[in-house]
Amino acid sequence: MKLRYSIISVLAALMAVFTTSCEEENPVTLLDEVQVSSSYVALATAGNTVEVKVTASDAWTISEVPEWLTVSPTSGAAGESVVKFTAGAAAATRQAEVLLNCAGKTQRINVYQYAEEAEPEILTIAEAVALIKSGKQPESPVYFKGIVCRIQEISTQYGNATYFLSDDGSFGSDNWLEVYRGYWINGDKFTKGNEFAVGDELVVKGVLIDYNGTPETNQGTAEVISIKKSLIGIDGVELLGAEEGVGVTEFPLEGGAIKVTVASKGNGFHVAIPAEAKSWLHIADFGADYVTLEADRNDGGDRNTTVVFSTTSAGTTYSCEQAFTQKGAILEVSVADFLAAEVGDTQYRITGIISSVAKAEYGNVYIKDFSGEAYVYGIGAKGDFEKLGLKAGDIVTLVGKRGEYKGAAQMTGAVCESSISVTPISVADFRNLPDDVNAFYMLTGTVGRPTEENTKWDIEKYGNFNLTDETGSVYIYGVYAGWGGKKGEFGPLGVKEGDELTIVAYKTSYKGLVEGVGYYFSHKAAE
Repeated sequence: MKLRYSIISVLAALMAVFTTSCEEENPVTLLDEVQVSSSYVALATAGNTVEVKVTASDAWTISEVPEWLTVSPTSGAAGESVVKFTAGAAAATRQAEVLLNCAGKTQRINVYQYAEEAEPEILTIAEAVALIKSGKQPESPVYFKGIVCRIQEISTQYGNATYFLSDDGSFGSDNWLEVYRGYWINGDKFTKGNEFAVGDELVVKGVLIDYNGTPETNQGTAEVISIKKSLIGIDGVELLGAEEGVGVTEFPLEGGAIKVTVASKGNGFHVAIPAEAKSWLHIADFGADYVTLEADRNDGGDRNTTVVFSTTSAGTTYSCEQAFTQKGAILEVSVADFLAAEVGDTQYRITGIISSVAKAEYGNVYIKDFSGEAYVYGIGAKGDFEKLGLKAGDIVTLVGKRGEYKGAAQMTGAVCESSISVTPISVADFRNLPDDVNAFYMLTGTVGRPTEENTKWDIEKYGNFNLTDETGSVYIYGVYAGWGGKKGEFGPLGVKEGDELTIVAYKTSYKGLVEGVGYYFSHKAAE
């Protein structure tokens, strides 16, 4: 325990209040009507009782007693009395002025109780994670110290940061704590975006929680208490052979070299390329303050890696990281294959129907094809979705990365390559359309048996039936189980006669028979 006040400051405070008075404008040390053995009371931090002798010429009372202080008795008759001042342990320094009233005069008694302010216990990251896993973490903030091993974002737009701390500066499978949307020193917002870097040592205060198995701080509760800069850092990167290569950390698809300039105050520096990247990334040149990394041609999907630079000083290892990416071919996959892919920077192209819109402002939607449904965390920048005029039912082709949030798969960084607007329409209006296999409409109606010539009923395999709404009926010549699917897979959807079915369809005809060919969107079972 460490006291943050000194003996001198305590004495100064007590001397400043040593004076007694019967009236504010006439301070005197003694009154004829009432006298006390001490006009100040100093209580112990842990709590105790202090006695004061009162000598009064008449009946007396004590007033202005705060809740944290017990005074007994609070009244008495003429003569000598002993008054006890009692308080429990103090969590913070506190003081009060108690009034002793006698025969129209007032004696002031100043009561003080100083608290010991201890240096906070600072947990290691391992201790903080263990505390979370035990389920016994307090609801109040705790202090912990670690080395920044990964930065997800330092947002100058929102003023917060999400990053990871570990005890040794490495980002392993279970050795880190996530600081989720925390703030800078004194709770200030981040304004530069480079206030700290990987390799820096931070002391942080925040509320610890377990969020679906992830050890982290509760959103907005963390703030940096102190920072110790690393003895190694990246001074600059440059893609060689490129006119605008300064600051570029992305290798071209055909391969290339990036020079990394390192600032080290330790004993030289070491470069560690992750094992999984050594097949395509190599050290081409090495100098006193730089290293050149060379990447092979990339014939696969997008790939990325993080290279660790380290140095030692006085037996302590300091490190920093630099992430690199390399573009590759865009992989065209089904929704199911996209969901099964690993989280990373590989670009995927999926085509499907927007099944619902979660948040139009940000373009957060669900897209589905014959194989499944995926959540898309934003199409383009904020507002782009609304500018594109996209809506539920539209057919879109999106390119983006396989991301994940709290264990749930999602597409991130999505760009809309193409879209087909799908208009809801009545059966009657659909029948009057010209034939066009490239124009799509949304039809909703009741599934029933066909009655026209050259038609057949097939609900088990192909999905041949009549679709009827309040305006009329149209023959549906087959329904795909979803965008990209095959005919003949309608049965497993479980649609029955009398169900309400919604499809995305184009209009065609055969020997004078008006037909629609559809893609399954949704259905409701008949009551």
